[in-house]
Amino acid sequence: MKKKRQNETTQDQEPHPVGSLPTDVLFGILSRVPYKSLCRFKCVSKPWQALCSEPDIRKRCKRSSQTLSGFFFYKDDRGDFNFRNLSGRGPPLVDPSLPFLRGSYDRFEVEHCCGGLLLCKCWASRHEEDKYDYVVCNPMTWKWTVLPPLMVQHEEDGDLVRFEPVNIFLGFEAARPSRFTVFAPLTRYELEFSEIAIYSSKTRRWIAAESDPTTLAANSECVFLNGNMHLPTDCASVLTIDTKGEEWGDIKMPDHMPFSGSNKVSIGQSQGLLHAWQIYKDEEFDDDSHLYVWVLEDYDSGKWRELGEGITVSELFRREPGEDDFSYTGLAIHPDSNCIFLTDEEEMTLSYDMESKKVNVISSCQGFQNALPYKPCFAKWKWTPDGR
Repeated sequence: MKKKRQNETTQDQEPHPVGSLPTDVLFGILSRVPYKSLCRFKCVSKPWQALCSEPDIRKRCKRSSQTLSGFFFYKDDRGDFNFRNLSGRGPPLVDPSLPFLRGSYDRFEVEHCCGGLLLCKCWASRHEEDKYDYVVCNPMTWKWTVLPPLMVQHEEDGDLVRFEPVNIFLGFEAARPSRFTVFAPLTRYELEFSEIAIYSSKTRRWIAAESDPTTLAANSECVFLNGNMHLPTDCASVLTIDTKGEEWGDIKMPDHMPFSGSNKVSIGQSQGLLHAWQIYKDEEFDDDSHLYVWVLEDYDSGKWRELGEGITVSELFRREPGEDDFSYTGLAIHPDSNCIFLTDEEEMTLSYDMESKKVNVISSCQGFQNALPYKPCFAKWKWTPDGR
């Protein structure tokens, strides 16, 4: 009898997982943490496991906007598609082999990643290169849908023929999970185009929109922000297009940005604002590569602000200035902070926080020069009646 009372006392004194926080405050906090963190909290103790398993918390957590979790990348020349967690440790958050596509397709290539979705080019048979589908999928929920073929009129006889775009871009925002948009510039000569095809998951069809002739920058990166696609051009500007192809704009790059040869400019979005960065090396006067980052503070005026002054990249990689011959690339910027990701394309990929000046190594393997930043999306599938 005495032993039983001791057990009851121990159970009564077992601490609440979060002390005396009110239930509504607690639910509000946990519903906003990344879903992966919520799963980890369940391992703390039995009270935490019960708390984090609450259906309402899990549901609200999945609906909330998630943060950057890692990178998709092709590891080597064999074309193996991989995923590396942002921490650089632990098993991949998602299965990069996309097993849910295996029953319908023999192989795939990922063309673009946006808002937690992937735009893939998929072949039912690896022996028929000209027979493929464009597929938009969510690697977290395993939901996917096939886009209709992109057809355009032949210039000579007017017949509809299938168009094979050189570049194709996905536009999706988790805050508006009911639709996505795909943009395909109809390039006729190199990267120049005066017409763009736009697919809407709402209408489930392609439309064509015309503009003045534009040539995309060689890196062909893009940013989907505030319902507009942003595409860098070779004229030191960023072309903007809305999802209906009705509103076109042009944002000039910073006047003092050093453009030169292979020193390409990249764009990304962080904290709801457009960012641009460049790794520049003036071989005539300086042996070191320097990182420059800008943020567009005002769309109407086109005002850019520089985030820090030229940062010596070799110092971030802990190498002696002027004594290495690596080719450095800026991969992406963190969507929620002033943290940029850099790679030497051979030995190391790291993150650099421009505020705290902290450097973290993400990976020590090759293949990160074309890595795709990924933040998971748990939004309910609403795109098509027959969506898988």
